[in-house]
Amino acid sequence: MRWLVGWSSAATGPGPIDDSRTVLPVGAQLLWGDPDPLWAVGDWRPDEVRIVKADPETRIAVFGVCGATDDQLRVGLLAARGGALRHLTAWPGSYTAVAQVGRRLTVTGDLAGARPVFHTRWAGGTAYATAALPLADLIEASLDVGHLAALLACPDAPEALGTGTPYTGVRRVPPGHALVLRGGSSEITSYEQTHSLAVSAPQLAPEQAVDGVREALVDAVRARLAAPRHAPDPHGGPGAPGGLDPGPVPGMGPEDRRAARGAPAPGIGADLSGGSASGTLALLAAGLPGQPGRLNGQGERLLAVTFNDRAGNGVQAYREAELERARSIADNPRLHHVVVAAGEEALPYAALGTGPLTDEPGPSMVAAERHRRRLLSGSADHFVGHGARQVLDAHPARLADLLLDRRRRHLLRPVTALAKADGAATHSVFIPFTVYRAARKLARTPYGAGISAAAARLLGREFTDETVAGSAVEASLAALTWCRPGPAARWLTGEALAEVSVRLSDAALRAPAVGRPGERRARAALARHAADHRVFEQAAEVRNQRLHAPFLDNQVVLACRALPDTLRVQPGARASVLRAVLSGAGIRDLPPGWGATSHVTHAAAVRAGLRASMDDLVRLFDAPLLADAGLVEARVVRKALRAAAEGAPLPLDGLAELVSTELWLRRLLARRGTCWTGAAAPRQRAVSTGVERLAL
Repeated sequence: MRWLVGWSSAATGPGPIDDSRTVLPVGAQLLWGDPDPLWAVGDWRPDEVRIVKADPETRIAVFGVCGATDDQLRVGLLAARGGALRHLTAWPGSYTAVAQVGRRLTVTGDLAGARPVFHTRWAGGTAYATAALPLADLIEASLDVGHLAALLACPDAPEALGTGTPYTGVRRVPPGHALVLRGGSSEITSYEQTHSLAVSAPQLAPEQAVDGVREALVDAVRARLAAPRHAPDPHGGPGAPGGLDPGPVPGMGPEDRRAARGAPAPGIGADLSGGSASGTLALLAAGLPGQPGRLNGQGERLLAVTFNDRAGNGVQAYREAELERARSIADNPRLHHVVVAAGEEALPYAALGTGPLTDEPGPSMVAAERHRRRLLSGSADHFVGHGARQVLDAHPARLADLLLDRRRRHLLRPVTALAKADGAATHSVFIPFTVYRAARKLARTPYGAGISAAAARLLGREFTDETVAGSAVEASLAALTWCRPGPAARWLTGEALAEVSVRLSDAALRAPAVGRPGERRARAALARHAADHRVFEQAAEVRNQRLHAPFLDNQVVLACRALPDTLRVQPGARASVLRAVLSGAGIRDLPPGWGATSHVTHAAAVRAGLRASMDDLVRLFDAPLLADAGLVEARVVRKALRAAAEGAPLPLDGLAELVSTELWLRRLLARRGTCWTGAAAPRQRAVSTGVERLAL
C-alpha cells in the first residue's frame, strides 16, 4: 500500500517546538521538512512522485499518474495561489496534488473518491494522509461502530456516512473537495463548478458531449502510455530463490514460470472481459502511438487478459459468448491475448483466510483471490474498466430529473425498454404508467422528506424492495427514492438500525441545498464504487503492479457528467457511447453482442462460491466480531448464508458486505506493528485494542 502523509502545525518558527516532531512514518521518504513536513510512504515509483517549485515559498507535489508537464504544474500552482483550486485537478491521469504556498497547504481529492484524503486533529494542528489507518495509529483512535453500522445499512447514502471513517476522529474529505490547511487549522472547500438549483446545468449537444468523452478517455490512456515502462523487481518476488527465473521447467514456458512466481509481465496490459468498458480501454491502448508492450521494443503488443471461469454452472452459454467476444476483439494485431482459466479455487469467497489488511472494509474483499489470479497474468501497468457503469449509465432516479426539466416525452423509450425486459407479462401494459408515477412522486418529494422516509423504513424494518428484484421494473422502482436502505440492512439488529436512523433524521432536519435526485443518487453510487475500487486495489494487490482505472479519472468523470440526461436514459446508452468513442478513434469493427452485460455470470459465480465455501463461512460467523459489536446476530447471518447458497432470492451484495466487514475486523485484530516510529510515537495501536475489546 502506498500513501502520503503530512501535517500542518501551529508553529511559527523554523525549529522544532515539541517532542511530537520526533514522530516519523515507518519507511518514509521525506519530500519537504518542517514546519509542515510531507512524506511519501510505500513502494512509489520514481516517476509517480514529482515536485515542482515556482519559488522557495511555493511548490507542488504530485503523486500518481499525471499527464501535466512541469510547466503546466507551475501554471496550475500559480493559479491555485490565487484561489483557483480547480486548476490542480484539470490534468489527465489519476493523482493527488499537494500545493504549498507559504504556510498554506492545499490537498486535493478527486471527483469520484478513488483517491481520497483523510485528516485528523493532532498535536495542536492537523495531520492528513491518503490512508485512514496511519492517522488512526497516530491519534490512537478507537473503532467507530456507528460508522460501520451506517456502512452496512446505507452504504451509498452520504447522509448516513457523513465524512466519517471506521476510525473515531479520522475524517474524510468528500469527493470534489480539497483540504486547505493554514497554521494548523483546516478548511474543506469545493473545487467543482456550481449551478443554480432553479434550472438544470447547461446541456451540451449529444455529439459534442460524446466527443468530450472520447477526448478525455484518449488523454487518460495516453497519460499512462507516456509514463516510463517498468519491469518487476527480479529480487523481490516470492517463489524461486531471490525471485529469479528457476530455468526450464517441463511443460512451463517463461510466461507460466513468471506467473507462478507471482510477478506481472513488463510493460502495459489490460483486462479484456468481452464487455464494452474493458474492450474500449484495450483497443484504445493498443491503437494509440507508442509501444504499449514490453521493454526494449520486444513484444510491442498490448497484453490483454481474459478470465475464463470454469466453475460456474448453468451459465455456460453466457460465458462462452463473453469469451468469444474477447477473442474477436483480440484479433487486433497489436493485442497479445492470454486466457486465464480457473476452477473452484478462484470462486468468490475462496481463500478468505489469506489476504492483506485494507484501509477500510469493502465487498470486493470476498473476491480478491479471484481477481488476483487474473492480475498475476497481467502487466506491470494494467488497465481495468472499473467505474464505466457508474459514470456512463443513467441511475433510475434520473427519470425524475427529466420530469423536473419538463421532458416527459424522453421517458417513453426507457419505460418501454423496461416493459420489454420483463417479457410478455399480462400486466406489462401498466408498466409505463407505474414507472412514470414513481418518477413523478420522487420529483415532487422534498429532499428532507425523502431522507425522513428512509429513516422510517429502517426503524420499521421495511425491506420489501431490497430483495433480489424479480424484474428490471422492480429494481428501477426501488431506486426511485432520495435514499434507501442497503442490501445488508435486513440482517442488522434493531439497535444498529436505530442508530443509523438517527443519523438520517439529523440530516433531514439540516436539509441543505442539494442537487436533483437523479444527479445526487448517481454521484453517491459513484463514490461508493470508487471506495470499493480502492479496497479492491489493496486486497488484490500484486507486487510491482499498478492498476489503472481511467473511467474514474477527474477529466473522464467530468466529460461523462456532461452527457445529456436524454442520452443517458436511452436503452444501451453505455454501449452506444463507447461505440461512438471507438468509432471516433478509428475502431469500427466490433464483434456481435458487444456491450452485453455480465450480471448473469457474476451472480452464478457468487452462488457457486457460497456453496463451495459454506463451511468456512459458517465457522467465520460462529462467534463474529460484528455480533460482539451489536451489529448482527450470528444465527441470522448463518441462516441467510445457507439460504443464499441454496438459491433463495436474497441480496448477494449484502452478504458480501457482511462477510467482508467481518474479515476486515479479524485482520485488524491480527495486525502487528504500527505505522509510526520515534521517541514520541504512539505506544499502542488503539484501533486493534478496540477490536480486542469487542472480542472479550
